[in-house]
Amino acid sequence: MIDLHTHTTASDGRCTPAELVARAAAAGVTVLSVTDHDTVEACDAVGNACALAGITFVPGIEITAVRDEVDVHVLGYFVDVRSSSLGVFLAEQRQRRLDRVGRILVQLETLGIKLDSNAILRPAIDQPGASIGRPAVARAMVAAGYVKTSNDAFATWLSRGRPGFVAREGAAPDNVIEHIHAAGGVASMAHPGLLRRDMWIAGFASSGLDAIEAYHTNHDEQLTGHYRSVAHRLGLCISGGSDYHADESHGSAHPGSVSLPVEAFDQLRARATRPS
Repeated sequence: MIDLHTHTTASDGRCTPAELVARAAAAGVTVLSVTDHDTVEACDAVGNACALAGITFVPGIEITAVRDEVDVHVLGYFVDVRSSSLGVFLAEQRQRRLDRVGRILVQLETLGIKLDSNAILRPAIDQPGASIGRPAVARAMVAAGYVKTSNDAFATWLSRGRPGFVAREGAAPDNVIEHIHAAGGVASMAHPGLLRRDMWIAGFASSGLDAIEAYHTNHDEQLTGHYRSVAHRLGLCISGGSDYHADESHGSAHPGSVSLPVEAFDQLRARATRPS
């Protein structure tokens, strides 16, 4: 099994790096990438645990770009996690996340939902490499009894068009792709079936996008086939994975529940090692 889309407690996952690798090993995963949001904080720990478990590790990341006020998630694979330019860029991204969560908390308070802002924000402040986002707010709402589940929090309060929503500020997709390439990585458009902006993919390819994520928890067989065809037509590689968070709001049962075919992984790896 090849799972190139997982998350840890360094962003919005519920597993520590060691827990993630233990679950991946138990599920039979042979190649694993951790792709936390706007941070590579967990890559070293996951890589070390994978080495002990006999799992091939791919250093990765999921960076949130913004186009027309819409989030575009770009996965980066085989990145140099010690790239100084990438580190500076990601620090800016995480600060935008922190600022956004602060604004969401203020907005919710005006609506009568009072949460402990310090408890929510402090972990990301104390651990600058960690990434925070709306799931932290959703979980706090559950703990405070305002909603029953994180899904309820998003559906009622935190999603676009809901009263607690605050638009994201972020880098443009082509800028994100450039930063991934500068760090030696390949860039893949995450879960395009959720984005539903297929008309943008050709433009992203022209800006250097290397792949699209055809295999994903929220892609059925028809969507997977569709995006495989799109990738073939545009000369792009294919990525895929479970998007595992160990959180009910994301739905994937375990790492490896969605697996990328070996030949697709080989093509993606070849794209990463070819001369620029």
